[in-house]
Amino acid sequence: MLKMQNVSFSYGAINAVRDVSLSIEDGEMVSLIGANGAGKTTVLGIISGLLRPSAGDITFGGESIVKTPPSTIVKKGIVHVPEGRQIFAKMTIWENLRLGGYKVTNRKLFQERVEYAFDLFPILKERKNQSAGTLSGGEQQMLAIARALISGPKLLLLDEPSLGLSPLITRQVFGVISGLKKAGITMLLVEQNAYEALQISDRAYVLETGSIAMTGKSSDFINNEDIKKAYLGGV
Repeated sequence: MLKMQNVSFSYGAINAVRDVSLSIEDGEMVSLIGANGAGKTTVLGIISGLLRPSAGDITFGGESIVKTPPSTIVKKGIVHVPEGRQIFAKMTIWENLRLGGYKVTNRKLFQERVEYAFDLFPILKERKNQSAGTLSGGEQQMLAIARALISGPKLLLLDEPSLGLSPLITRQVFGVISGLKKAGITMLLVEQNAYEALQISDRAYVLETGSIAMTGKSSDFINNEDIKKAYLGGV
């Protein structure tokens, strides 16, 4: 579905991403793990068109998107849930969801997707007329994921969905992500909680100082002693 080939990106003189190649197949969930500052968020920004790489190519469904504007990339089906949620705090939950479905012109389809999101996150339905900024961190993360789902993503990019959440809410959010995987939604997950990410993903890439250091099945990574020591706290 998606292929990055030898992609590089720099912030001025800083080489944030160097010669990165990765792929995601239809229906697959792939984790991208690595230390803070490794370039994981930059990779997602490049895929969603927020950042323009200095080298390399990205294809989605066999078509190059490396020079495609972010709004067009969303229309093609790549939807990015950014780090820090980035919800519209002064708008209501309903208004946030409506913006998520700005490209959905079929009213019935839009309503079906809203109901699906409300089934996943009942608390959002209960508070749909409440300002999004008054929600807890966990509820805001739920809203960010729900807003992304309204657009009907073919590929969902998730950047640190558990960041700043309590262990209980983290389990709830990962439960939803696991449910989306079972529903067949293709996902690329960036997550500091590497153990949880590897538990629910099919394959993983390890990013170190902007370069891919290792790739393989997530189940193999969980049992890899070097991965355990570096990213799983020795579990």
